[in-house]
Amino acid sequence: MEAHTQLQTPHQPSVSALSPSSSTSSSCNASVVPLSFFPVWTEPHGDKTEPLQDALNRQYYMAENGGAASTAGSATKTQWLRFVGTMGNGGMEWKGVEERFDRLALTGNGVEPVIKWSDFGLCIGMQQTPEFANELLRALRGTRDRNVDMLKDELHSYWCRMTDPCFDSRIRIYFDLCDKNMDGRITKKDLKQTIILCASTNKLSLTHEEAEDYAALVMEHLDIENQGYIELNQFETLIKMSLSKVSFSTNHLSIRRPYYSFDLCEEPRSKNEVLFRSYWRRAWIVLLWLIICTALFTWKFIQYRHRAAFQVMGYCLSTAKGAAETLKFNMALILLPVCRNTITWLRKNRSINSIIPFNDNINFHKMIAGGIVVGVILHGGAHLACDLPRISDSDRLIFWQTIAARFGYHQPSYFEILATKEVATGIVMVVLMMIAFSLATKWPRRQPPSLPRSVRNVTGYNTFWYSHHLFIAVYALLILHSMFLFLTDNVTEKTTWMYIAIPVLLYTGERVFRAIRSGFYEVEILKASIYPGKVLSLQLNKPEGFKYLSGMYIFIQCPQISPFEWHPFSLTSGPEDNYLSVHIRTAGDWSYQIYSLFQEATLSGVKGYPKVHIDGPYGAASQDHVKYDIVVLIGLGIGFTPFISILKDVVNGAEKSHCDHTGCREGSLRKAPLKAYLYWVTREQSSFDWFRDITKEILNSNQKQSVVEMHNFLTCVYQEGDARSVLISAIQALHHAKNGIDFVSRTPVRTHFARPNWISIFSKLAHRHREARIGVFYCGPSAVAKELEKMCTKFSTKTSTRFVFHKENY
Repeated sequence: MEAHTQLQTPHQPSVSALSPSSSTSSSCNASVVPLSFFPVWTEPHGDKTEPLQDALNRQYYMAENGGAASTAGSATKTQWLRFVGTMGNGGMEWKGVEERFDRLALTGNGVEPVIKWSDFGLCIGMQQTPEFANELLRALRGTRDRNVDMLKDELHSYWCRMTDPCFDSRIRIYFDLCDKNMDGRITKKDLKQTIILCASTNKLSLTHEEAEDYAALVMEHLDIENQGYIELNQFETLIKMSLSKVSFSTNHLSIRRPYYSFDLCEEPRSKNEVLFRSYWRRAWIVLLWLIICTALFTWKFIQYRHRAAFQVMGYCLSTAKGAAETLKFNMALILLPVCRNTITWLRKNRSINSIIPFNDNINFHKMIAGGIVVGVILHGGAHLACDLPRISDSDRLIFWQTIAARFGYHQPSYFEILATKEVATGIVMVVLMMIAFSLATKWPRRQPPSLPRSVRNVTGYNTFWYSHHLFIAVYALLILHSMFLFLTDNVTEKTTWMYIAIPVLLYTGERVFRAIRSGFYEVEILKASIYPGKVLSLQLNKPEGFKYLSGMYIFIQCPQISPFEWHPFSLTSGPEDNYLSVHIRTAGDWSYQIYSLFQEATLSGVKGYPKVHIDGPYGAASQDHVKYDIVVLIGLGIGFTPFISILKDVVNGAEKSHCDHTGCREGSLRKAPLKAYLYWVTREQSSFDWFRDITKEILNSNQKQSVVEMHNFLTCVYQEGDARSVLISAIQALHHAKNGIDFVSRTPVRTHFARPNWISIFSKLAHRHREARIGVFYCGPSAVAKELEKMCTKFSTKTSTRFVFHKENY
């Protein structure tokens, strides 16, 4: 939806890794440090790619062998605790550290070059977390003064210790990092300071009181004898618990090994078969459109090839007239994909919905716009640069024998032709269309920071909205343009109005209907909430007769901002709720203004909120979740919103299904998926505040049915196994075991750190749901959409599970 904000991808936290081929000097044997506990599937450089079956088998082997596999057949646990940051796609080697040292090195009083102690983090890849790097250096230097310059040999010795394959060596470094006075004991105060450091490093919000409580929680579980401190062996238990996927019971820890198994097809589907199944509806629509455009162009081209005017203007005339015919068709067709009420009504018909891809209406609208651009270039270019100059420069005798009567027996000059009504209206149309098309492209519409400030001041969604209404004038000029043709007075050849009459009337009728309907929907704002990240939540009373399905969206207008602008937002309330709710994140000028209005009204305590109008509901891609028994919902940032009502629908459907099995009347139930998986990826901890109450409500309803499985991913926290997040992981596990609440999201849903490992996720789904057809629904940036769509295709090809990808267009 246009209201959704694109998630700006933050920096990927550095991960300690050495490539399998990397090695240090002979004095340091840290040769293998895999990137993560469950490495993601990567495709090597070059033309060769790793087969999916080999990748899955490799992951299974690695999981069964402690998470690592070497060519020698031995498993190493080096990845369990990583200090070293990555440098490039290939991981970081000592050679890279040495190169950084050489760039930063200074020549001191001695002969050997040195670096400042503050550059230690930069050398090992921790430049983004200098505070943690400084504490790590303190732990490595022990009782020595850390604020002294560093020789290359010293840096190399620290590198060897940090990448030592021996886990005991690395756990000792981490113990010393927490042991502030280096006496071999970690007190509650030491833990608190380290927790605050790790939280700050991972951009987590944490008060001193909360850090005190979490330190006490660790001491409660580890300091069983109440000594007031913990020692190395106890601390090692804590870290292993964090790194080994530990589950908790009441009084003890039970380590649970992750299990992987895959159901690979005995006869893999061909990629062409999967692609055909996924895209055949789009393909036949696009093919039909191309055939019609080609047929119209060819028909008109041949027709004018046999006209007398061809002797003067040649193939330029045929090209211009052929392009004009496609322009008439496309100017009519481009209105149909944005007739939202008509599309919403048509998609209810299963037969029509099964062959027409209504979810791609906006993409089709854009594609037709591209066809119009091509038509304008061919039509206008052929006229202005080719056939019009030929009229003024043609042989007078040929001119008089062919088209002189059309010009009053006067051979005009080029500038006289430009001044005619036909050409003038055409030029004005082209100018207006250039403005509208340019401001509708992604960059001006989204106002990215990369644009100059002067450009951003005249762009944005408002500019797009108003400039798009220039097409009212374009269609009026199009009619005038078609009435003044040089080469014919035959009314039957002036067919522009025949093409556009029905689409224009349909679109106009829709706009009138929307205006009337929105006037009937009297909505009262029941509640307005302001959340971090400039997110506004509105809860509205549900108008009488307002019915919708989960996954749909509405348009909202705020007259106090503009009486003309309507903006789309996904409904975050369920169809059975007695209210409507939306979540609005500031992504442009209009959303910022409505956020400011409600923020002022909320903080000032003034009775009454700004008035809003609604229009809808309208169908969206997420509405197709009812076609599947199993759905996977993937939202990035505010892209979570379309899936809230779906989760409610799934839970309610499970409750009704249970009721049906216990004697309720059959046939009264609307189909809902039997299982839903949600993967929400966000970059800021504060984002969890947006939907905390809704999440708890869904989970409370889901306790008996267990039809919803939710996973949160926080990308600002470093990947599991990284020394900067290990303590956070341990506290998270302890807190969840004791209270049933994740301390990061403050919901029962456990938060995973860093970006999702999609191959691991899809592998589990393929194994769990063999032979199933799974609907994958995504809302977020297009870059991730391409990755997920590719993943769906690969797993549908190589496993017995079929993944069908759907994307929200916004």
